[in-house]
Amino acid sequence: MEILMKLWGLDLVALRGFVFSIFILNFVFSCQILFLQPLVAALDGQPSDAAALFERASQSIKVKKYSEALDDLNAAIETDPGLSEAYWHRASILRQFCRYEESEKSYKKFLEMKPRNSAAEKELSQLYQAQSALDSAKNLFDSGDFTKALEFIEKVVLVFSPACSNAKLLKVRLLLTAKDYSSVISETGYVLKEDEDNLEALLLRGRAYYYLVDHDVAIRHYQKGLRLDPEHGELKKAYFGLKNLLKKTKSAEDNASKGKLRLAVEEYKTALALDPDHTTYNVHLHLGLCKVLVKLGRGKEAVTSCSGALEIDEELLEALVQRGEAKLLVEDWEGAVADLKSAAEKSPQDMNIREALMRAERSLKLSQRKDYYKILGISKTASMSEIKRAYKKLALQWHPDKNADNRAEAEAKFQEIAAAYEILGDEEKRTKYDSGEDIDEGMGMGGGGFNPFGGGGQQYTFHFEGGFPGGDFGGFHF
Repeated sequence: MEILMKLWGLDLVALRGFVFSIFILNFVFSCQILFLQPLVAALDGQPSDAAALFERASQSIKVKKYSEALDDLNAAIETDPGLSEAYWHRASILRQFCRYEESEKSYKKFLEMKPRNSAAEKELSQLYQAQSALDSAKNLFDSGDFTKALEFIEKVVLVFSPACSNAKLLKVRLLLTAKDYSSVISETGYVLKEDEDNLEALLLRGRAYYYLVDHDVAIRHYQKGLRLDPEHGELKKAYFGLKNLLKKTKSAEDNASKGKLRLAVEEYKTALALDPDHTTYNVHLHLGLCKVLVKLGRGKEAVTSCSGALEIDEELLEALVQRGEAKLLVEDWEGAVADLKSAAEKSPQDMNIREALMRAERSLKLSQRKDYYKILGISKTASMSEIKRAYKKLALQWHPDKNADNRAEAEAKFQEIAAAYEILGDEEKRTKYDSGEDIDEGMGMGGGGFNPFGGGGQQYTFHFEGGFPGGDFGGFHF
């Protein structure tokens, strides 16, 4: 028993020593935290008191490092909740970032501590103006009133909240709808300088390059965004849409060069349907389609396609020439001459254009003379015997003595038939007529040329070799 008591006494001594040691270690550790932490913070450049944090925030604000300033102001307020100026500065920065609800709380907290501060009250009023203007701009954007929306952003929101990323990106979208692509590239450049991984800025900047037909640069912007977020819907749509457009265009051009014209037409039409708003690029698709359609002889469609190109770029010389060729196909002689004459004026040294213009002018001239084949009701490949039969039949049908009731009309018609036969019944004259040469100026043109009536006499004699159809005599007298 005595031995047990001695052992127990020793254990109590050891226990008291252990507890005392723990107490001493805890005391030393607490002292280290209390006295060494400020030193460590100083070595790290991190102030530990609210005043120092506030001062550093003020310096950051001067150089527009708002995010760093905001961190220090939050830390200062946490260290000293009574530091009223920190609330005001924080409210101002949050307003700059258009974090309006947080900003409003900080302004109100400051005004509780410093009532009737006119400067803070004015800034709070500006916050409400900016907040309202941003909401209005968003609604106007959704309704399609882009001009008014841009005014709200530029004249109100970005005046009171110049660091507002949402407002900056909304402005970029508005500039994109206005097709001010250079400004889009410039504005997104500022956003990406602050945040190089901003997905919306990468998307909008890529679209600006896309509409400027700088497709390689557009693809690089889309790819960077997709590396950051492979499932970003708008970036995926933009990237794969552009790749598909380039693929269809190449296919159309390859088919055209290989003579697969009908396939080329379908590919060009498909490419044009992908993005009707991509006008700067589509002008070349319209032209490519027009050229293929001209080769296929599909004049009406070709005119439409070339007109589409010229609506985008009225100075596009090749589209003007191709439309002139297309108008020749649809026998719009005057339109063809007008287009080709305009093209020749723009490029007077181009002999191909001048030759096309000469063809168009000759076609126009031919169209303005009487169509003798049509008058006789025969084809342009009719044989001489077919021409004679047609003439005999029509001459008998329209002789004035057989049309007493409509003698004036019959005389005009009979004269026209006789003039047609005068040309087509003579091989040499017919050859000249077919080639577009002038034969006898005024003949058959409604002037004072060939007249079967011999100055208005009442007796007309016509001799038809082989007799008149249906008779055995060699002459026919009225």
